[in-house]
Amino acid sequence: MSTLNPRQFLLDLYGSAVDAVSAAKCLPDYLPEPPVNGRTLVIGAGKGAAAMARAVEQHWKGDLSGLVVTRYEHGVDCQRIEVIEAAHPVPDEAGRRAASRMMEMVRGLSENDLVLCLISGGGSSLLALPAPGITLEQKQAVNRALLKSGATISEMNCVRKHLSAIKGGRLALACAPARVVTLLISDVPGDDPGVIASGPTLPDPTTCADALAVLRKYGIDTPGSVREHLETGAGETPKPDDPRFARNEHHVIAIAQDALEAAASHARAAGITPYILSDGIEGEARDVALVHAAMAKQVATRGQPFQRPCVIISGGETTVTVRGSGRGGRNAEFLLSLAVALDGHPGIHAVACDTDGIDGSEDNAGALYAPDSLARAAEKDLRARTLLENNDGYGFFSALDDLVVSGPTRTNVNDFRAVLVL
Repeated sequence: MSTLNPRQFLLDLYGSAVDAVSAAKCLPDYLPEPPVNGRTLVIGAGKGAAAMARAVEQHWKGDLSGLVVTRYEHGVDCQRIEVIEAAHPVPDEAGRRAASRMMEMVRGLSENDLVLCLISGGGSSLLALPAPGITLEQKQAVNRALLKSGATISEMNCVRKHLSAIKGGRLALACAPARVVTLLISDVPGDDPGVIASGPTLPDPTTCADALAVLRKYGIDTPGSVREHLETGAGETPKPDDPRFARNEHHVIAIAQDALEAAASHARAAGITPYILSDGIEGEARDVALVHAAMAKQVATRGQPFQRPCVIISGGETTVTVRGSGRGGRNAEFLLSLAVALDGHPGIHAVACDTDGIDGSEDNAGALYAPDSLARAAEKDLRARTLLENNDGYGFFSALDDLVVSGPTRTNVNDFRAVLVL
């Protein structure tokens, strides 16, 4: 304890969290038995899709082929499963072509065939196949507006499902009558499999009316064809009582709680008592930071609700309503708001990173905060409050050389936060 390096300790917590939810560790135990008389086709999408495909190849006993789509720079070498890279979080033409090819690949399968579907966070943008009458450009515009609106991941994916020709269960229907087994790494609070990557192989209980309500709630303007698609019910998704889902199954193989518990175990081994606050925190990143800061100060000054030294760990997916023109994802936003709220309070350190290694659309996973962060920023004439109002957490922590740059982790269970109180 006396020799604890707070910075390295927090980085090690993040590393242990990510390692615990890697495809190599989580996937093999969930592989089904190969079909006796049929073929095995592997499909999938998400930031972890390529790593999941490689894990399948390494452990599969039998023939297989397939196609998965992942984010640019998230690919890995596979021998039998083709890996295509596309854009995230705003879809592009590469993702549209990959989704179209995937739909063609699964058509004409028999009831003896097995489709193994590998899904992880980010798959919703990567499987970009617009519904008939809707263009890719229109989907891109709606997606950009949703990303800036502060909508939750469940709300965004509700809209995405109803503007798609592949998501919201439609991919599974295209596979019928083959059996579909879906393995999912969850990036959504609550771990609802139908929300992860907009549930391409899962039935969807939400409706076009729900999607319209989300667009109204956030004041998002939509082209006439998009609104007509929803208002007429043309975008309705297959529901849970559809018999074509009867033979299918799904397994959520990694969740945020797994990552948090791994980090907690690492903390105990280092002599620091961990407290997991929640694995499903949502809300504005800057507001979530205020709660974490208040709790950390209460621990530091009152010994409530925990005694120090301790580390407060949390996960989930916060949101950022973009009002400024700065750079920075939700974790940098959280940490900058935390820095302002703590105002240099002694003995409190923190890390906030995305478990996929990419904070929003930047090149960092997140950042680190220390009690001297504001003082070091002041020496560089950086005003934390001003940068926060400009949504420029990246700029703040970059100037301090406190960004965490891990590169793509090829998994994704969303945010990881740890606040260390010494």
